[in-house]
Amino acid sequence: MSDTNKLHLHIPAPKARPGDAVTFDHMAIPAAGKLRRPEIKSPEDQLRDLPYDLIRVLDDEGNAVGPWNPSLSGDHLRRGLRAMLLTRLFDDQLFRAHRQGKTTFFMKSTGEEAIGAAQSLALGASDMCFPTYRVVSWLMARDYPVVDLVNQIYSNASDPLKGRQLPILYSARDYGFYSLSGNVGTRIGHAVGWAMASAYKQDDKIAIGYIGEGSTAEGDFHEALTFASVYRAPVLLCITNNQWAISSFQGIAGGEATTFAAKAIAYGIPGLRVDGNDFLAVHAATIWAAQRAKANLGATLIELFTYRAAGHSTSDDPTKYRPATEAQAWPLGDPLERLKQHLILIGEWSEERHEKLTVELTEVVKSACREAEAIGTFGKSRPGTREMFEGVYKDPDWRITEQRRELGV
Repeated sequence: MSDTNKLHLHIPAPKARPGDAVTFDHMAIPAAGKLRRPEIKSPEDQLRDLPYDLIRVLDDEGNAVGPWNPSLSGDHLRRGLRAMLLTRLFDDQLFRAHRQGKTTFFMKSTGEEAIGAAQSLALGASDMCFPTYRVVSWLMARDYPVVDLVNQIYSNASDPLKGRQLPILYSARDYGFYSLSGNVGTRIGHAVGWAMASAYKQDDKIAIGYIGEGSTAEGDFHEALTFASVYRAPVLLCITNNQWAISSFQGIAGGEATTFAAKAIAYGIPGLRVDGNDFLAVHAATIWAAQRAKANLGATLIELFTYRAAGHSTSDDPTKYRPATEAQAWPLGDPLERLKQHLILIGEWSEERHEKLTVELTEVVKSACREAEAIGTFGKSRPGTREMFEGVYKDPDWRITEQRRELGV
């Protein structure tokens, strides 16, 4: 008989399930401002400590501290705050619209608004974003018409995508926003390919691609990193680690073993781990990585350490798999409140101005919804029938021509 131990399969499990006490004591959250900021041209083998730390700029009192402080102007910070607040109000209004039966599906960005807003404002107008879910604040920061977002969600006659996408799978090329995909992992490979093409053409544009931490377990992620590394693609590869996929926690994708940023080391590219609820930290890390890309130093992998405060989507009930109070206990706080606190602290904002802006933006969202609903909500209005034939073939074959003839379009 063998005297060896029996093997046991390890199944990762979160620290708390519904009904358990919430604790994040197992997380080591370093103080703000302590992590070094290397020179842009530092070789990758001198950066391998960064994926195991956390870039933070805003401390608990709202001060901007440390070498990663991007020293942004009050106007820039207010633009970021406006985009984040507009995203929060938009999400709340459209979530209610879903519950009223006006659309089939919706996803909120609650707790992650700083990511899209900061990176949108940090990058150039011609750079291209390949998003995952919860990056609508990118469009808000670039003043994309809110009514067009609502029309797309309703798939009505004024839908800018002509009914070709599911609700919230936005696309806005003129705003540097490539189409979302329900197959989340695909966009990071597209970002690498787009960046390689830009470099091949000797252009000056870079790409940014997103993937959720759950999707890093898919092959798309590793293929994208291989190409990004081998060809030194001018691309920022972002992992939004919001702790939960639709119902499985981040340990299922390898988050127990190491940080997601550390996956960069195997590919020979820099990895940064950033407080995703800190607008200033996200902005600073994005600028650092973008400058490397523009200097032909290749890709950077950025783990955006945050928390999905709302459900994965309107099809999800997070109370079934995590404690109901977990979002409130998240140790890195609310990104919107943290940026507001900082602006007030430096004399660039006030509670009165914030309340006034909230009223103003609430009306912006409600007005956009009224305008879109006058055209029609989901199923009450739709793009013209002929739209299903457009943009399919460059030169339509006889079957398309015959089908259009039969329909009289």
